Amino acid sequence: MNTSSATPVSSPPTGETHQRVVHGSFSLPVDFSVSPAQVFAAFAEPALRTRWFRLPGSSKTAQHQLDFRVGGGELARNVFISLGIEEHLEYRSRFIDIVPDKRIVFSYETHVDGLRRWVSLVTIELSAQSPGARLDWTEQYAYLVLTGDGSQDVAHLRGSTQLLLNGLSRVVEPDRYQHLPKPGNDLP
Repeated sequence: MNTSSATPVSSPPTGETHQRVVHGSFSLPVDFSVSPAQVFAAFAEPALRTRWFRLPGSSKTAQHQLDFRVGGGELARNVFISLGIEEHLEYRSRFIDIVPDKRIVFSYETHVDGLRRWVSLVTIELSAQSPGARLDWTEQYAYLVLTGDGSQDVAHLRGSTQLLLNGLSRVVEPDRYQHLPKPGNDLP
């Protein structure tokens, strides 16, 4: 029997009351001119994955590990500074189902400053279409710690996911985006 009295990492700070959990889902489709195998490789191959999947913050503080197999997972950490305030971000996932070139199902949790903010179940489905592939990203989330009423959190999650998918598109279809500035290179 475990008699440890340590507080779990996901507990709210002292003095804070438990909030309701906000549940929801969204789907985002993306069309590619490359094959499903090329899109799948961008999830499976660490060198490609780290080119489009990263947490906000400096590349100098970013950490990333990928074990792409059923039962494996991914761990990403970074420090994000906004308006002089430092936030420690952590993403932990576990792959539940992988069908090469067809499907990836995983769960993940996101921590901010050691506090589990939300958890999600994601299903990625890839299908062939002319002239390439279609990716359907379906995410079911549960926000455990909200900012205000949670509406900004949900909008942030959906927007962040769209930005990730835009980054994926840039990696698998670089010729399509040659005329656009690279992320992080602001024009004067």
